[in-house]
Amino acid sequence: MKKNLSLLFSMLLVLGLALAGCSGNSEESNSSSGKESSKSTSMLETIIKRGTLKAGVNDALPGFGYIGSDGKNTGFDVDFARAIAAGVLGDANKVEFRPLSATDRFTAVQSKEVDVLIRNTTWTTNRDAEVGLSFAPVTFYDGQGIMVPKDSDITTLEDLEGKTIGVETGTTTELNLADQMKAAGVSYTPQTFDNADAVIAAYESGSIDAWTTDKSGLVSRQSMLQDPDAHVILDATLSKEPLAPAVLDNDEKWKDAVSWIVYATIQAEEFGITSANVDEFLESDNPEIQRLLGVGGNNLGEQLGIPNDFAYQVIKQVGNYGEIYDRNLGPDTVFKLERGQNALYSDGGLQYSIPFR
Repeated sequence: MKKNLSLLFSMLLVLGLALAGCSGNSEESNSSSGKESSKSTSMLETIIKRGTLKAGVNDALPGFGYIGSDGKNTGFDVDFARAIAAGVLGDANKVEFRPLSATDRFTAVQSKEVDVLIRNTTWTTNRDAEVGLSFAPVTFYDGQGIMVPKDSDITTLEDLEGKTIGVETGTTTELNLADQMKAAGVSYTPQTFDNADAVIAAYESGSIDAWTTDKSGLVSRQSMLQDPDAHVILDATLSKEPLAPAVLDNDEKWKDAVSWIVYATIQAEEFGITSANVDEFLESDNPEIQRLLGVGGNNLGEQLGIPNDFAYQVIKQVGNYGEIYDRNLGPDTVFKLERGQNALYSDGGLQYSIPFR
């Protein structure tokens, strides 16, 4: 009898363990399924359902992102936000612009306050790995510079010995400045400020001897000084500053859409397709152009989860890369920035589109 009871107890124990194991597996399976479901929901799908793009931009950097005389956001980065809206939603105007400071821009991406950050942001290892951003192709190749008063007789880094240099906190410029001044053997006093306006106010008041940021930013801000001609930008370039749109990490579907929209503007310029002549190219028998514009049965857009004519909409509504550059920074603007590294690769620059095929 005892033997039978012992056998029965053992059987019940095994059965209980088996059921517990099944329950645990079920919970684990449900948890895993939930994770997979979460991962499968891309920001791209959210944006399409919402019907608007939320873009984090600068609103105080002329040429790149600022508020125009008409009260609207305008600039190089702003146009790329509009290009993304045109490519994803078919309408370049379906953008909500969120002005962000250098210190709060990353939190805005992490918290999903914005869908994409296009705010003169440098692509770096730390921001890619630690901050949790994923970068699209570089839209502007830049480098850090230093501005000084023309009458200061400062022409080299060595001439800054013992000087006070202003820098905006929360940017890559602090580390770059320290690295380059150390390499040059120059002792200086760094003074940090919460924003660019504060740096410039201190510089114009004479409380700092020089200030530093990306050279494009120096050119932009110089145009706003009381006497632009009284200041010069030193020839020295302190760093490489590849500026690129950024999205939240681990969302390849959304990153791919942003990336190929940027490439579309570059490829269009390579082909000579502009906002003015893009309709003529719809009849082209060139298969590469057909693939780019989504005609002739080509479905590259569908593969990306966006309309097949996404590139056409981007070019028609916003323009190719050269049009965007010239409209905001080129020879007919106050900045008159040479294309330089931002020229097409065929013109000796770095801008190069991955093939549309």
